[in-house]
Amino acid sequence: MISDKAFIDKNSKLDTSVEIGPFSIIGKEVKIGKNVKIQSHVVITGNTSISDECEIYPFASIGNVPQDLKFKGEKTKLIIGKKNKIREYVTINPGTEHGGGITKIGDNCLFMISSHIAHDCKIGNNVIIANNVALAGHVEIDDNVIIGGNSAVQQFTRIGKLAMIGGMTGVEKDVIPYGLVTGNRSHFDGINIIGLKRAGYSSDEINGLNQAVKLIFSNTLLKNGIEEAKKFSNYKTVSEVINFLEKSEKRPICRPLK
Repeated sequence: MISDKAFIDKNSKLDTSVEIGPFSIIGKEVKIGKNVKIQSHVVITGNTSISDECEIYPFASIGNVPQDLKFKGEKTKLIIGKKNKIREYVTINPGTEHGGGITKIGDNCLFMISSHIAHDCKIGNNVIIANNVALAGHVEIDDNVIIGGNSAVQQFTRIGKLAMIGGMTGVEKDVIPYGLVTGNRSHFDGINIIGLKRAGYSSDEINGLNQAVKLIFSNTLLKNGIEEAKKFSNYKTVSEVINFLEKSEKRPICRPLK
């Protein structure tokens, strides 16, 4: 059901199953899939595509222009996957021309109240972004990451699979897959053992990863630590960490406190 008090541009493309509450605004380039529920006072604009079974809560602003002074109205996109929950006052911006032109969000994510997803971010599946978290432009977040409330992530930072970011953390360096990071400024605080166990990883896999990560960070030169850790590369988690580290370019790696 679409409220007669909603403002829907005639050129937008909405599945017949979409529900829209009063005083919500849907722009002309917006595309919305099956069984999406949009509550009251939501604004969705720009070249924004929202896939099936998402739920968007009041006062969310989706697809409005990036907060980037270089943006001059270029044709860019925002793509949101399936089964995402976008809570009150969340803001999600589309991409910019110099950043690839696309902000992309995977499936089954939760964006809690007042979180911000800036231009050109890439977010995987099953990610939880807690209240008041701010992601700057070009941030990349892999699957199953949790970011605690009131945290901020600097532009171009990458956060690996199943990492956990503690509340009120300032993240300015890449976070390895399965890592646990806390503090302002952030530091590596071990592997995310609880998350690994919940995800079904074996004790053997977790122990192998833990030993490899200790080797990586025990070396002053990261490349030497990576080489030593390769003796544990028969573990999938270790291979993923090594691959992540070898691809780090724009940001340094978040390391333990000395």
